Amino acid sequence: MTHPYARELGDFLRARRGRLHPRDVGLEPGGRRKVTGLRRDELALLAGLSTDYYQRMEQGREVHPSDNVLDALAAALALDAEERRHLFTLAHAARRPMPARVERAPERVPDSTRRLLAVLDTPAVVLGRHLDVLAWNRMAEVLLGSPAAHAPDRLNMLLLMFDDTLTRSRTCPDWESQALDYIGMMRAAVATDPTHPRATAIVGELSIRSAEFRRLWARHDVRATVSGTKTFRIPEVGDIDLDWDTYPLPGNPGPVMLVFTAEPGSPDADRLQLLASLHATG
Repeated sequence: MTHPYARELGDFLRARRGRLHPRDVGLEPGGRRKVTGLRRDELALLAGLSTDYYQRMEQGREVHPSDNVLDALAAALALDAEERRHLFTLAHAARRPMPARVERAPERVPDSTRRLLAVLDTPAVVLGRHLDVLAWNRMAEVLLGSPAAHAPDRLNMLLLMFDDTLTRSRTCPDWESQALDYIGMMRAAVATDPTHPRATAIVGELSIRSAEFRRLWARHDVRATVSGTKTFRIPEVGDIDLDWDTYPLPGNPGPVMLVFTAEPGSPDADRLQLLASLHATG
């Protein structure tokens, strides 16, 4: 049976190879090509590997690349720092035998974290390693809607992101960028445990019912922790632009706190407070 980390490594290499074009790396494209990206033999040449060895890596067969080989592949694929770490994480894990039984402790939110959520006057949620929503505060409910409307196993940022009836009505045209952030976080989680049943269930469901998810997941983008800006389109008050950041909580791997903030005194802060007031009076 193919080692799950070796399979994930092969898929990552294939996706990154498909992203490059001959001219990107100083090669002449030549005549008609059957692939849009680099061919395996071209990538192997750039990395100083035999085509057969590189092909076995992409196929997830039993290979144990040295760190020097990984360095050469990272350079040939023009990986950024996050992607390079991902490559090494997968390759190092693929060298080790898979344990017969993996201990997976349930994810819990400490009472102290719940108290912190309660006193924050800005939207915040706690996300598990596979983007399950484990806890939230009142402001998050004002901004994102009531979690009580969903079954516990559906309270997942990726599942909600690809539910047309819920999320897209509240997001601006940056929806795909936001989806890629969450997908990248899921990719990073899969890299630490590719056979985890929760990851398998979420990715499997979305792969079946969403062509958009299949397209974005196939990119193999990875993000360990992220931050950015998100626009919420809310009919009662108009668009609200909020910065968002993730903060790791205790545990290895542990959950993260996702916090949305607005510049104090800005129109966005005013609209967020107005939205909270409307919900309080309502």
